[in-house]
Amino acid sequence: MKKLALAAAIFLAASPSLAISRYNPMSMTCQSARAAIHNQGAVIFRWTSPRGLPIYDRYVRNSRYCDSNEYAEWKNIPTRDDRSCPVLNCQSIDNLDGMFFIPNNSL
Repeated sequence: MKKLALAAAIFLAASPSLAISRYNPMSMTCQSARAAIHNQGAVIFRWTSPRGLPIYDRYVRNSRYCDSNEYAEWKNIPTRDDRSCPVLNCQSIDNLDGMFFIPNNSL
């Protein structure tokens, strides 16, 4: 019975439904990029910088998708129709620079 439970746990942990989706925002509109984040909670966007370097990061719906020592902060990414599409990205609480509260941003 323990072996079956262990096998089930390993199978569920490796399940593709738990994998985070990856997108190229340069092939999406700003609205569709924001909708992907909102629908899935967290996604990874990857694109190439003007210098030719790959850029990627994780973007979230709100702070609940960040680690306990992070919060969701607004960041702009390039999309097909908008060079500065506003989305949320997890940032360290240490970056708050003495603020007394954690912003409660939500997409």
